Amino acid sequence: RGLTEWLRVPDGPPTLPGEADAAIRGVRPAEGFLRYLKFRFWLVLGIVDVGIILILIVLAFAAPVVAAILALPALVLLVVPDVVAWLLIHLKYDSTWYVLTDRAARLRRGIVVIDESTITYENVQDVTVTSGPLQRYFGIADVVIQTAGGVVTQGKHGAHTTPNQGVIEGVADAQALRDLIMQRVRASKSAGLGDEDPRAPQPGPAPLRGGEPARREALGLAREIAEVVRGMRADARA
Repeated sequence: RGLTEWLRVPDGPPTLPGEADAAIRGVRPAEGFLRYLKFRFWLVLGIVDVGIILILIVLAFAAPVVAAILALPALVLLVVPDVVAWLLIHLKYDSTWYVLTDRAARLRRGIVVIDESTITYENVQDVTVTSGPLQRYFGIADVVIQTAGGVVTQGKHGAHTTPNQGVIEGVADAQALRDLIMQRVRASKSAGLGDEDPRAPQPGPAPLRGGEPARREALGLAREIAEVVRGMRADARA
């Protein structure tokens, strides 16, 4: 807690400007996300620490004096980064917040540098759920929100566009959360907000304006065209 206060990490959900009175749903990563982070931590820790210990063992046989000199720095290298990384894992978990309203989603993560981003539903193009084998083992998944626009990069196979996206990490009810976001996205688009979906059916031609006189004029013009066409056909037969 002292480290959280020292780093000034917010302990509450983020707020959206202009939506202080809106219906807000706060979403936190599941406890499985914390276990997932710890497992990856221990996996990397084991590889690094085993490597350091093996180096010390080899030096103990090859150069005992050098091994004795490096023993204390190696011990510090084994312990201090592990303690710091362990604390950062808990800080990462405690400081990650996602907030959903009827119009937008706000994502906050970070410890030293806190990153907050807002995604308005009218700019959302797609929402997907992704999970790897390790995530599925811990019962979590990520909800990826892709928005309009993106970064265009030129490669040897042509231009490639990387879409802008926001990721809601480590949630247990990812599919239900995805359905909720898509429901609000459809509601925003049906209200006429944001970019239109190119796959949506396009409206037909606008009706004639001007009332009954305009319709009569159009009908008369159509009859004249029909008479001209019939006359051309009669000339062709003759």
